[in-house]
Parts: sequence; structure tokens; C-alpha cells
Amino acid sequence: MNVRLILRGIVVLTGALLMAWPALYNSYPLLYPDSISYLEDGRLVARALFLHRFSADYGGRSFIYCLGILPLHRNTTPWPIVGLNALLTAYVIWLVVRSILPQETIAGYFALVVPLSVMTGLGWFVSLIMPDIYGPVLYLSIYLLVFAPETLSHVERIAVVLMAWWSVASHVTHLMLAVGLCFVLAVPLVFRRRLARPRLRAVGVVAMIVVVAAAAHMALHMYLYGEPSLNGKRAPFLMARVLVDGPGRWYLQQHCGDTKLVICDYLNEIRNDDDFLWKLDGVWQTASPATKEELRREEMPLVLATLRAYPREELSISAAHFWEQLITFGLWDYGPNAWVEEMFDKVLPGARLRYLRTRQARRALPDDFSSSAQEWTVIASLVLMGTFAPFVFRRRPARLIGLSVVIIFVIIANAFVTGVFSNVEDRYQSRVIWLLPLLGILFTLEWLYRRRSKQPHRPTQNPL
Repeated sequence: MNVRLILRGIVVLTGALLMAWPALYNSYPLLYPDSISYLEDGRLVARALFLHRFSADYGGRSFIYCLGILPLHRNTTPWPIVGLNALLTAYVIWLVVRSILPQETIAGYFALVVPLSVMTGLGWFVSLIMPDIYGPVLYLSIYLLVFAPETLSHVERIAVVLMAWWSVASHVTHLMLAVGLCFVLAVPLVFRRRLARPRLRAVGVVAMIVVVAAAAHMALHMYLYGEPSLNGKRAPFLMARVLVDGPGRWYLQQHCGDTKLVICDYLNEIRNDDDFLWKLDGVWQTASPATKEELRREEMPLVLATLRAYPREELSISAAHFWEQLITFGLWDYGPNAWVEEMFDKVLPGARLRYLRTRQARRALPDDFSSSAQEWTVIASLVLMGTFAPFVFRRRPARLIGLSVVIIFVIIANAFVTGVFSNVEDRYQSRVIWLLPLLGILFTLEWLYRRRSKQPHRPTQNPL
């Protein structure tokens, strides 16, 4: 048993190292502007929790994620965060491969991890100081808990539950998709025979994980702000969406003369999301705390009024955003960012010079190649799935079918949530699109194994 555990550990660790190649090649973890906020906000939340030194604002990120990574980086080095990203991702992929290919897990694992690491954005998201990678970790964990619980030992099941909770709590988008996935998986089971009850109970376990994560967020925001909330004092994303789309602007142009809304004072300054939310000299970034609070209060009334006034127009625009996001999954520009460089000494004192020597700071990363490689790999995976699906599904493999349902739902739902409620951006869809090549490779491996073994049934236990 010890030899098997050691061998399994070596395999998973090797997979983790392969996934982290962009950070290793860069000689430093990859940073996005939001990365700095995640690294900085944890100190503010920890100070309030443990020293009772409260702040007026703690940022708009997941406080649980900020707190979780704080002991890892300690405002000194972000490398341990990459280590955690890589190990959890490598481990959950190992468990998924073992559930599908129990007799050829090691070969199947490397046949999956190597092309995914090299030809998709998997390695880039593992290397990035952001919670993005935990979306796929969550969705694969849900697959394991619902469709393959019998392949997990008691300890492994606990580990998967903990990974799922951490992943749900890391970002509100993950929570939204997990809720939708629970609904999609549960509804068909309600109308099935008694045999579906164990799987329905498994969906219930996933639902409880989501509820506990949501409760943790609400309790933490209650403590920090005095009122329960899932995402605290966030920016008014939906207001920005309807204004930039056009219908929100049309509504205000008709009603600003007879209503007292703060947003009316800024209407002529808003042309895109950056003007409103992200520009350092834009509306949101320069607004006072009182003005921000007023804008938050005005958000939902404005969005609902816009939908009542222009339902068809907003629906058409949202559908276009959804489709555009669904097919927009290149790797975004990993070049240097002036704000990141400016904030470096504040968040990671003494590490700025090390960052400036990295390939990212010198704009020397192969992100263009990886972006093109991912696009072609996604196309190839669709071809593989279309080729082998009739042969694979002929035997109705419950686990592979379940994994397909999870991944296809996630890819569609992620494009809907991000494209409709936020904005179209390569990073949003790219963080989940590599699950499609994962599925395509598993289809191919399953077909190869069936063809070689020519056995209708195979053991469900793996020696590792």
C-alpha cells in the first residue's frame, strides 16, 4: 500500500510540475491586475477578523479566497499559491482519469495531462494568481461526487468535498454555476425510479457544499459590513452592462429629467465598461464611498426598469454577447501592466525587481502561440468527440456520459453568466474551455481501451 501511495504521489506531483510550466518558464507566477487585489485584500480581512481593526472597504473580491491564500504568500512570495493550484488540479484530474480508465490510469493520466498542459490554457491558469483554475476543479469534483463516488476511498471523498467547498467559495461565478449544475443534475433524477436515489443524494451533498460556502460568505460579510451578502460591496456590473449595451442609456436619457439618480450625472462619461468601472480616472474608481453606495442602490431598479422598457432589445443584445463569449476563448495578453508594477512594492515588498526580470514583464511569453494552439486543440477535440462518441456511447458508460453532461453544461453556462452579466473577455471562457479537450481525449482513450480489451465489462477498482 505504501509503495502504491508513493507511486501515486510521484505521478500526481509530476503532473503538477508539467501544469506549472508557464510559471517555471517565466521564473515567477503569472500576475493579472486582479491578482494584486487578491494578494492585498487578505491582510485587511485578517486584520478585521483577528485584530478587530476594521476598514471602510475590503475590496470586491472573494474574502474567503483572499484569506485562504494569505498564509501561503504572506505578502512575500506568491509561489506557494501556484503550488496549491497545481497540486489540487493534478489530483482531481488523476481521480477523474482513474474513474474512467481504472486499469490504465497512469498511462491515461499522462496522455491527458501532457497535451492539456502544452496545447491549452490549463498551465496558464494553474500558474496565474487568480481563483480561475478552481472553477474546473469544482466541476470535476462535482462529477466525482455525483457520478463516480464508488471510485473514491473515504479519505479521497473527504478531500474532494473540501476541494469542492474551497472552489465554490473562491469566486461567485463558481457558486452560480454550481447552483445551476445541481439543478440540471437533480431534476431528471426526481422523476426516475428508486435506482436514481443514491445519485440524487449525491447531488444533495453537492448542494450542501454550495449552501455552506454561501453561508460562510454571508457570515463573513455580516461580520465585516454589518449585513449579510454573497459578494459585499461589489461594483455595479449589471448597471454597467445595460448602460454599455444601450437600453440602459436610452432609458436614462428619457427619465433623467424627471428623476434624481446619481448615475445621470455621469451618463455622458460612460462609453464602455472601462470608462465606468476600471479606468483609474473613470466613474467608479474616482467616486466617493457615498457615491458608490448610491450607485449600488440604483443598480437593480435601473436594470429592472430597463428590462421592462426594452425587453426585446436587451434580450437580443444579451444573446449576441452569449454567443460571442461562447466562441471567444483565446489567451489574453500576458504582457506587463503599469498598475501591477506600481502596486508591487506595497503588496509584495522587495519583489518588484524580481518581477521586472520575468518574461511576462518583458513581454516575452509565448501567449500568442498558446492561444492559437488552444483554438486548434478545441477544434480537434470536437472532431474526436464526434468521431468516437457513437462507439463509446454504444455501451452507455455512465461515468463518461455524466462527465460529458457536466462539462458541456459548464461551458455553455459559463459563457452565459460571464457574457450576459459581465462582459465578453477571452479569459472568462478560456478558463473552462480546456475541459472540452479533456473530454475529447478521454473519449479517444476509452475507445482505444475498449478496442484493445474487447471486453464488455471491466473492473472498477484500480491498484493505485
